[in-house]
Amino acid sequence: MATYKITKDGDTLKIGFADPGTNDMIVKDATKALTDLDLAGGKIIKIDGPASLPVACVLAHVLAHKFGAVAVKDPKLGKFVVAITHDPDFALGALID
Repeated sequence: MATYKITKDGDTLKIGFADPGTNDMIVKDATKALTDLDLAGGKIIKIDGPASLPVACVLAHVLAHKFGAVAVKDPKLGKFVVAITHDPDFALGALID
């Protein structure tokens, strides 16, 4: 029974809750799902979908070590917002389609 799911579609991770669970279980499942993807890293990764704050922290920690920038979907804007960057090609707060 997985409490969290993560799939990759191009440069975007589609994330979301699966079976009911508490955050102590969900962060473990999110970490496993992320590890199972065996991401090589790159310039940027985009995240689209709901996450609890503990899951968001896990994602940010792992992905910031592998990618030059991490952008998160803002449904109100309909765009991704660069939230973490180590790459001069992506400014913090920049909006990406």
